[in-house]
Amino acid sequence: MKIALDEAKKSYNSDEVPVGAVIVLKDEIIGKGHNQSILKNDPSSHAEIEAIRNASENIQNYRLTGADLYVTLEPCAMCYGAIVHSRIARVFYGANDPKTGVCGTCDNLSQKSYFNHKPEIVGQVMEKECSKILKDFFKAKRS
Repeated sequence: MKIALDEAKKSYNSDEVPVGAVIVLKDEIIGKGHNQSILKNDPSSHAEIEAIRNASENIQNYRLTGADLYVTLEPCAMCYGAIVHSRIARVFYGANDPKTGVCGTCDNLSQKSYFNHKPEIVGQVMEKECSKILKDFFKAKRS
């Protein structure tokens, strides 16, 4: 999660919502990403999507079977869909997202019967650190 926080800092420094993600397979980082929606003019450029794209390219496979995703903010519905389609095994997230989080906060898509893959979800990993960077970012935006 510390490396995901380093990725979130890249977003923060680019004036993007500071979310970072890392994908690990067999104890090796295979993908990293951070929010870049504004920079890329792409609403799908969330940290998780960027990390999935990076990992898939690195291992030359769109399936990330057995991989773990570490992300500083609870995934949204779009990102959860990409997690399911890429077959990520486990998701570890830091801060709960009270507006769009679908891993237990606003909804829990991992409990729905209509998905053919159900990643294990572990929330609130390094929650204080992950929440702090988001709070600092939005506090600075308001001032």
